[in-house]
Amino acid sequence: PAGVPWTFWLIVGVAVLYNFAGVANFVSQLDGENVAAMPDGYRAIIEGRPLWATGAFALAVIGGMAGGILLGFRKSIALFVFLAATFGAILTLLHSLGLGSELAHPPEFLIGNLVQIAVTGLLGWYSAWCTKKSWFSA
Repeated sequence: PAGVPWTFWLIVGVAVLYNFAGVANFVSQLDGENVAAMPDGYRAIIEGRPLWATGAFALAVIGGMAGGILLGFRKSIALFVFLAATFGAILTLLHSLGLGSELAHPPEFLIGNLVQIAVTGLLGWYSAWCTKKSWFSA
C-alpha cells in the first residue's frame, strides 16, 4: 500500500482513544459497585436496560475500538466494522429515546449516542475513502 499522510495517523489515534473511552464507560457499567455509586436516575437506566440495548451499546463501543485498530493496521475490513458499530450506536439511541424503556433518559445520553453515531459513521466513510486511495491492504 502507498504511504499515508500524518493526518491518517492522527485520525487513527483519535479514533482509538475516543472508542477506548467508550469501552471503559461500558466496562464501568458492568461493575455493580460503580453503578451503585451513580445518581439514582443513571443507576435506574443502567439497571433497567434490556439485554438488546446492552448488546447494542457493546457493539457500538467495542466495534468502534476494533474499527480504529483495524484502521491503524490499514485493513479494508475496518469499513464494515465501523458500519456495525454505527448500527449498534443507532440501536442504543433508539433505547435512549424510549424504545424498550419507560424511563426518560437525560440529554447527555442522547448527545453521547448522537456523537457515537457521527464518529463511527465518519470513520466508516473515512475507511472507504482510504480504500479508494489504495492506502489499505486486504
